[in-house]
Amino acid sequence: MYVCMCHAVTEDQVKQAIDGGANTPRQIAKGCRAGTDCGSCVRRIQALLGEHGARPCPTARLAARLGLADPEAGVAPAAAPVPAPAPLRAA
Repeated sequence: MYVCMCHAVTEDQVKQAIDGGANTPRQIAKGCRAGTDCGSCVRRIQALLGEHGARPCPTARLAARLGLADPEAGVAPAAAPVPAPAPLRAA
């Protein structure tokens, strides 16, 4: 199955890069250029990295902390209420 249509990179090629020591989408891109054109494959590359034990990217950790949707699950968790901003003081 293709992961990156722009550069015709398959899932097997990405897995080979991971097995070869790539731990980030950028490291995978250095080998096969996946994720360097339109970027639509980066989420799938991140998922493949996660399936192979790589640390989640900082964006995924931030999204989890903010209660945003998990791109793999496709469902947003119940969000906590956002506090109102403090009123401005006159100088």
